Amino acid sequence: MPTPYHPPVKRSVEIAGHKTSISLEPVFWDMLRAAATAEGVPVNALVARIDAERIVSATPPGLAGAIRIWLVCASGRAADLSQDAAGAGAA
Repeated sequence: MPTPYHPPVKRSVEIAGHKTSISLEPVFWDMLRAAATAEGVPVNALVARIDAERIVSATPPGLAGAIRIWLVCASGRAADLSQDAAGAGAA
Protein backbone atom coordinates (compact mmCIF):
# COMPACT_ATOMS: atom_id res chain seq x y z
CA MET A 1 0.00 0.00 0.00
CA PRO A 2 1.41 3.41 -0.91
CA THR A 3 2.15 5.79 1.92
CA PRO A 4 -0.73 8.13 2.84
CA TYR A 5 1.76 10.92 3.56
CA HIS A 6 1.81 13.08 0.47
CA PRO A 7 1.64 16.83 -0.02
CA PRO A 8 -1.64 18.33 -1.17
CA VAL A 9 -2.59 18.14 -4.82
CA LYS A 10 -4.41 21.07 -6.40
CA ARG A 11 -7.42 20.30 -8.61
CA SER A 12 -10.07 22.45 -10.23
CA VAL A 13 -13.75 22.05 -9.41
CA GLU A 14 -16.80 23.97 -10.50
CA ILE A 15 -19.24 25.35 -7.94
CA ALA A 16 -22.35 27.18 -9.14
CA GLY A 17 -20.78 27.77 -12.53
CA HIS A 18 -17.52 29.14 -11.11
CA LYS A 19 -14.21 27.30 -11.30
CA THR A 20 -12.08 27.19 -8.20
CA SER A 21 -9.01 25.26 -7.12
CA ILE A 22 -8.87 23.06 -4.06
CA SER A 23 -5.72 21.57 -2.55
CA LEU A 24 -6.23 18.25 -0.78
CA GLU A 25 -3.97 15.34 0.04
CA PRO A 26 -4.45 12.39 -2.35
CA VAL A 27 -6.13 10.29 0.36
CA PHE A 28 -8.83 12.97 0.69
CA TRP A 29 -9.29 13.17 -3.10
CA ASP A 30 -9.77 9.38 -3.09
CA MET A 31 -12.28 9.61 -0.23
CA LEU A 32 -14.14 12.45 -1.96
CA ARG A 33 -14.44 10.48 -5.22
CA ALA A 34 -15.64 7.41 -3.30
CA ALA A 35 -18.22 9.46 -1.37
CA ALA A 36 -19.53 11.04 -4.58
CA THR A 37 -19.78 7.62 -6.21
CA ALA A 38 -21.59 6.19 -3.17
CA GLU A 39 -24.07 9.06 -3.27
CA GLY A 40 -24.47 8.80 -7.05
CA VAL A 41 -23.42 12.39 -7.72
CA PRO A 42 -20.49 14.00 -9.52
CA VAL A 43 -17.60 15.23 -7.36
CA ASN A 44 -18.45 18.84 -8.30
CA ALA A 45 -22.01 18.39 -7.00
CA LEU A 46 -20.80 16.95 -3.70
CA VAL A 47 -18.25 19.76 -3.30
CA ALA A 48 -21.01 22.31 -4.01
CA ARG A 49 -23.19 20.73 -1.31
CA ILE A 50 -20.34 20.77 1.21
CA ASP A 51 -19.64 24.39 0.27
CA ALA A 52 -23.29 25.36 0.84
CA GLU A 53 -23.29 23.63 4.23
CA ARG A 54 -20.06 25.33 5.34
CA ILE A 55 -21.21 28.81 4.31
CA VAL A 56 -24.16 28.73 6.74
CA SER A 57 -21.90 27.61 9.60
CA ALA A 58 -21.42 30.10 12.43
CA THR A 59 -17.66 30.01 11.85
CA PRO A 60 -17.15 28.65 8.33
CA PRO A 61 -13.80 26.99 7.66
CA GLY A 62 -12.08 27.23 4.30
CA LEU A 63 -13.43 24.95 1.59
CA ALA A 64 -10.56 22.44 1.74
CA GLY A 65 -10.91 22.20 5.52
CA ALA A 66 -14.69 21.83 5.21
CA ILE A 67 -14.22 18.95 2.75
CA ARG A 68 -11.80 17.19 5.11
CA ILE A 69 -14.17 17.67 8.06
CA TRP A 70 -17.15 16.44 6.01
CA LEU A 71 -15.22 13.35 4.89
CA VAL A 72 -14.11 12.48 8.43
CA CYS A 73 -17.66 12.93 9.72
CA ALA A 74 -19.07 10.92 6.81
CA SER A 75 -16.64 8.06 7.44
CA GLY A 76 -17.68 8.09 11.11
CA ARG A 77 -21.35 7.88 10.09
CA ALA A 78 -20.54 4.97 7.79
CA ALA A 79 -18.69 3.18 10.59
CA ASP A 80 -21.64 3.78 12.96
CA LEU A 81 -24.07 2.39 10.38
CA SER A 82 -21.99 -0.74 9.80
CA GLN A 83 -21.71 -1.30 13.56
CA ASP A 84 -25.48 -0.85 13.91
CA ALA A 85 -26.07 -3.34 11.09
CA ALA A 86 -23.66 -5.84 12.67
CA GLY A 87 -25.37 -5.44 16.02
CA ALA A 88 -28.82 -5.92 14.48
CA GLY A 89 -27.67 -9.18 12.91
CA ALA A 90 -26.47 -10.47 16.28
CA ALA A 91 -29.77 -9.81 18.03
